[in-house]
Amino acid sequence: MHAPVELADSAAEILARLRARAPRVHCITNSVAQQYTANVLLAAGAVPSMTIASEEIVSFVASADALLVNLGTFDADRRAAIDAAIGAAKAARMPWVLDPVFIDVAPTRARFARDLLARGPSVVRLNSREFAALSGGDPTGDAPTRLAKAHATIIALTGGVDRVTDGVRNLVIANGDPLMALVTAMGCAGSALVAAALTVETDAFVATGGALAAFAVAGEVAAQDVRGPGGFAAAIIDALYNLDRAVLRQRAKVS
Repeated sequence: MHAPVELADSAAEILARLRARAPRVHCITNSVAQQYTANVLLAAGAVPSMTIASEEIVSFVASADALLVNLGTFDADRRAAIDAAIGAAKAARMPWVLDPVFIDVAPTRARFARDLLARGPSVVRLNSREFAALSGGDPTGDAPTRLAKAHATIIALTGGVDRVTDGVRNLVIANGDPLMALVTAMGCAGSALVAAALTVETDAFVATGGALAAFAVAGEVAAQDVRGPGGFAAAIIDALYNLDRAVLRQRAKVS
């Protein structure tokens, strides 16, 4: 999956399936990010749920289609919810995404994230600093490929360009807009979109590449007619909602 048209078509098919099936993604995520993440999922055709309550987290996850584990709000309640949720997801054999937010800032987060990596996430979506903290490797070298292969997972490094690897296949997506870095929860929402894609595409590499490409292209489209990050935050949700195969084929930049 290296040709732009092939990636664009995969992204379009993923969005079409999401809109047809409306899978539910249970998100344990940053408290600041919950509303924005929910709106991005809804715009793509998925259904969000967010509870971390101990008496219902297992039921919510067991009946969902995918799980997002985001470490943005690293409090005791969320740590307990994460443990229970991953157990439920693995019992149900459902895909789950790890987003190890800010593990480069606090060693306790990094240790926790390494423990979660050992529990077999389908995808790890993170930035270069977080990757270095998680693996101790250079994100610009072959360390992402080695980590993906060692843990049988997908490593999705996002930033100025997005890199996706499963340890064998590699993909670079050069879409997006600088305004994406100026909106709180943009990365969290991107991880949730990857989780949604995993519910309708069994190849996790294709699902991750397609979701990230769709989100990045939506960012480019949204940036055309806004004056700053406030308008952009709403515009990218609209762009994702209206995204189609023609726009994806026209704009996808992949190698």
